[in-house]
Amino acid sequence: MATPQYLAPVPDWQEHEKPSMPGSPSMPWHPPWRRVAYALVAILVGITGALGNGLVSANLPVLQGQLGLTPSEGAWISAAYVMVNVTANLLVFKCRQQFGMRWFAEIGLGVYAVLTLLHLFVGSFATTLIVRAASGLAGAACSTLCLLYMLQSMPRTHTGKMMVIGVGIGQLAAPLAWVVSPALLDQGGGTWHNLYLFEAGLALCSFAAVVVLKLPPGVQIRVFEPLDFLTFALMAPAVGMVCAVLVQGYLHWWFDTRWLGWLLIAALLLIVAAVFVEHHRANPLIQTRWFANGATLRFVIGGVILRFLTAEQSVGAVGFLRAQGMGPDQFQPLFAVILAGMVIGILACSISFTPKTLVPQILLSIVLFAIAGLMDHHRTSLDRPQDFYVSQFLLSIGAGMFMGPLMLIGIGQALKNGPAYMVTFSVMFSITQTMGGLVGSAVLNTYQLVREHEFSASLVATMDRTDPMVATRLAQQSAALGAVIGDPVLRSAQGAAQLAAVARRESNVRAYNDVFMFSAVTAVAFLLWLLALLGRTALTRRLAERRAAPLPSTLPSSLPSSTAQPPPARP
Repeated sequence: MATPQYLAPVPDWQEHEKPSMPGSPSMPWHPPWRRVAYALVAILVGITGALGNGLVSANLPVLQGQLGLTPSEGAWISAAYVMVNVTANLLVFKCRQQFGMRWFAEIGLGVYAVLTLLHLFVGSFATTLIVRAASGLAGAACSTLCLLYMLQSMPRTHTGKMMVIGVGIGQLAAPLAWVVSPALLDQGGGTWHNLYLFEAGLALCSFAAVVVLKLPPGVQIRVFEPLDFLTFALMAPAVGMVCAVLVQGYLHWWFDTRWLGWLLIAALLLIVAAVFVEHHRANPLIQTRWFANGATLRFVIGGVILRFLTAEQSVGAVGFLRAQGMGPDQFQPLFAVILAGMVIGILACSISFTPKTLVPQILLSIVLFAIAGLMDHHRTSLDRPQDFYVSQFLLSIGAGMFMGPLMLIGIGQALKNGPAYMVTFSVMFSITQTMGGLVGSAVLNTYQLVREHEFSASLVATMDRTDPMVATRLAQQSAALGAVIGDPVLRSAQGAAQLAAVARRESNVRAYNDVFMFSAVTAVAFLLWLLALLGRTALTRRLAERRAAPLPSTLPSSLPSSTAQPPPARP
């Protein structure tokens, strides 16, 4: 490797103060009050980076109604955040190394806050997309900034525990958004302005906190090359196109919309071009050869599936309750329980953290995912949010536990090959987590729609008007409307429509039960696959140790000397 070109003089740090790599801050001694301040800023910045998107997801029906948007346009609002967030991570690590993390964070947070304030005065669909894109850029900076600030809150001996907490803080934003949303919408007429005003205030507070309490200086080296920007220009739109397809696919339906296929073709061509460029570079931005490693491929698959399993909460539980007519007010206690579960999961993972507990923690989280799915697969239309407390609490503990260990395992694999592989790992980790969530949402929503249509067709086929039970139910429906509808024909038609609505509701219930079971089966299958891999690895290691063990050079002295001689010949 070439000698790094330093952009500033390197301070004369003591050994324990040196940054772990270029782009990371140094680790000097801090008084206790300053360590507490670093921890508080980490929490503020980490929540700010993801809370805006959480508020939009929690209140998307409200935003669609007040802005006059279709479901497809509403989906673009969420997609804008994800598309920018995942592509910005392509350059975040090198920005840290060459310009410093504070520079990138101040620009991201400043632009985010200004655009959010401007959106309050304009309030169009176009400005909504721009603000969400700026939120994605700020989120990419805030997630890294949260981790770096949290590392300053404790001595270096606790780095692993602080990394677990720093990675997990961003996960708290989604349930926190559901908890605070009803209070925000109850103020000032319940418009979307309250959500964006709160979001802008958080961005300004985080901007001020980052400026006032700066990270310790680190080492800055020249790392950017012209081909880095070519790779970014190829990969960013490709990843954005894939995100768009995953978000819009089940709304427009996968095989009925031609432009979805064209987006996938264009994305594939751009990815192939980017891989070709990176594969033949001397100092690539993305280490393409690393992906040919079996351990890397297994890490990617595992990361996607873990994030896929967490989608059961947003698609399964939330979708089920929304289909029963539940709104943000009814969701608030449930997500308070979920928030508590995530906090407990993150803290438990941090407290029990050792290099030997990383894999058991991930396995335990998968077990919790499976238990939650099995507990929810028998729901009925009479179930309400309080019936989901136990299952979603267990699922949220698992969601809070797996992220830190997964990241630490990936960092360990990357550093075995050298610091240059950290850029590839950063991009890979971001994409697996983002794509895993999008794939989970797309697959589970698609599966739910397919099963709902099948159950609905089955129920409607059995609803024969000549059946005494169906005729009695129709008569009851019509009689209940007698006080408000005088026309018997119209009353009969309305009664039939209400019965059809009941059939649709029950079809949705059965479909969501299948979604819960599908998630549980996936978790069990994934757990068995991991156990098989671990068993194979342990067996391979044991056989290698046996082969490497030295063979005895002499016979044991306890054997009688006659055993070493051939037996006497018979006459």
